[in-house]
Amino acid sequence: MTFATESFKPDLTERLARSRSDLRMGVPIVVCDADAAGLVCAAEVLSAERLASLVGMNPVLAITNHRAATLKVAAYDGDLARVILPKDAGIAWVQAMADPADDLRSPMKGPFRTARDGSATVHRAGIALTKASRLLPACVVVALKDGPAFAAQHDLTRVDAQTALTTALSPLDPVISAKLPLDVSEAGRLHIFRPEDGGEEHYAVEIGTPDRAAPVLTRLHSACFTGDLLGSLKCDCGPQLRGAMAQMGAEGAGVLLYLNQEGRGIGLANKMRAYSLQDQGFDTVEANHRLGFADDERDFRIGAEILRKLGFSQVRLLTNNPAKVAKLESSGLTVTERVPLKVGENHHNAAYLATKAAKSGHLL
Repeated sequence: MTFATESFKPDLTERLARSRSDLRMGVPIVVCDADAAGLVCAAEVLSAERLASLVGMNPVLAITNHRAATLKVAAYDGDLARVILPKDAGIAWVQAMADPADDLRSPMKGPFRTARDGSATVHRAGIALTKASRLLPACVVVALKDGPAFAAQHDLTRVDAQTALTTALSPLDPVISAKLPLDVSEAGRLHIFRPEDGGEEHYAVEIGTPDRAAPVLTRLHSACFTGDLLGSLKCDCGPQLRGAMAQMGAEGAGVLLYLNQEGRGIGLANKMRAYSLQDQGFDTVEANHRLGFADDERDFRIGAEILRKLGFSQVRLLTNNPAKVAKLESSGLTVTERVPLKVGENHHNAAYLATKAAKSGHLL
């Protein structure tokens, strides 16, 4: 029996999913652009052995402009900096540059040498992929003359830089929908949606039988393992989740979107790193920046797309965050009302909520 071998080859999106998995395991990948190619290693999980193998290949460490500002490194590429590794740099140096855990105890000292010439597209794609892999946004990159040949020779995943950098929303496919009686309403239904790029699944909890022709009471809730499941007092997520569902139950209908974008889109491990930095005296936004992330890395277009697939075009949005209203409206939905959801404040999270109000515009 003969097979069409081309049908077994992964397409660009499938290579992207494979590259994220490889990076999380510490396996390098090859990123190719039209005029450049590079070997990309995630700094957080790079081994000393693999780093040693890069000696003589002129490696650079790509970090975001937020992390660069903390380290007093000039970000000549705007959104990132390419720091040339000193000849004696070991794995401890690389990890200290990427991870702010010991910034106060052992501040990094320059002067740092940074690359300014040539394209930074491969480095930018590397950072995007480490973020998508829920790793620290930093990667070690060495330039390659022939990326495809190097990838084939070393059995490494090769990914297209422009594919990694795309801002297009991955299509979301409905997987299954089933009845789910809830304590707030016995008429509950859970919908599972799976992105085609291999990313995390997202969930829609439908309470009652909302009228598709009328504005539906809606909550876009980002997953919070510590608050939703453990009852953490450092945030207001758990009370908001339960308060939103209780209000939907009381009104007889609503949709709660549970989006797997932990820690404002940086992942649970990085959220715990941010908590550790908060213990050192930084607020939630400052902690994100020291880690190399933006204030908020979430993509609310996911919620808008799920609502459309469920047949809704108008919502009454349960939120204290005007940015959510703007994001949904820019995605083509009509927000007829912002419904406040002020619950869960305590002495542990008072400073956190004050920062959200002062720096992120939350109406608290």
